[in-house]
Amino acid sequence: MSANKTSQSQKLLLFRLLGSRLFGIGTLKIREILPFQRLTKLPHSHHAVIGTATFRGSAVPVIDMSAAVGYPPLSREEREKGSIIITDIQRKEIGFLVRNVQQIIETDWRSVMPPPKALGTNAFITGLLDVDGDIIQLLDVELLLARVYPESLDFQDVSLSDVQSETLKSLNILLVDDSQVARKQLSDVLDSKGIHYHVTTNGNEALQVLLREDELGHPIEILVSDIEMPGLDGYELAFDVRDNASLKQPYIILHTSLNSEMSLSYANQVGANEALTKFDADELLQAMLRGANQTP
Repeated sequence: MSANKTSQSQKLLLFRLLGSRLFGIGTLKIREILPFQRLTKLPHSHHAVIGTATFRGSAVPVIDMSAAVGYPPLSREEREKGSIIITDIQRKEIGFLVRNVQQIIETDWRSVMPPPKALGTNAFITGLLDVDGDIIQLLDVELLLARVYPESLDFQDVSLSDVQSETLKSLNILLVDDSQVARKQLSDVLDSKGIHYHVTTNGNEALQVLLREDELGHPIEILVSDIEMPGLDGYELAFDVRDNASLKQPYIILHTSLNSEMSLSYANQVGANEALTKFDADELLQAMLRGANQTP
């Protein structure tokens, strides 16, 4: 295998919304960072959507990230000193206005701790990272977008033939994603077709399920995993699965909110069969069916 598990370090952009607290998002999601510019108002939009910015000839909606996560919105003076982070997430270009951008750091997802369960399901946090004594909160931008654009969660029905449906029902499927929004999207599609599956929130749990199911004699045949997760990320999970000769090998689909070609090419290096950009229910089920055709 051409990849080695430490060859892909992750970069995070750190920024502030309120006070001294630091937040971070992965740089693979980021297209550009712009100084604040005059925005065009969007009538009838969510209160956190403050207008559209022009980016490479296109109008991109801009969300006041402070307001979206439940903090006070930025004042006019704070906006004018702020930065707009243009992101590419789930096939959409979205701008996030933040109070100030700090720096880009390099990290390893193994160092990222899952958020405390006490935060509940409304926290926009997927993980915590200690950097020189500062606790960085990694933002769940998928959850944030789902709150601003609830229609993006509208259920996508997909037509399957009886044969396709029965084929998927016969498989042992494992879904892995640290974003509650992504887990719900995945689960809704499979539930609607009566397809059974296992689901976990991180790569370490997923590896335990893979090993347990293998020992019980009904190994996982289709593994659908997010890439950016605390602890064991999707790349490392794929690598560890492919590196375990005693494990019956599943068909691995890395499923990511990133549109980055770099992340997709690296997915192939670590042994994934496919890499898909979230979220298209039909694409995902078709990928699972391709996996079924390769499962002995």
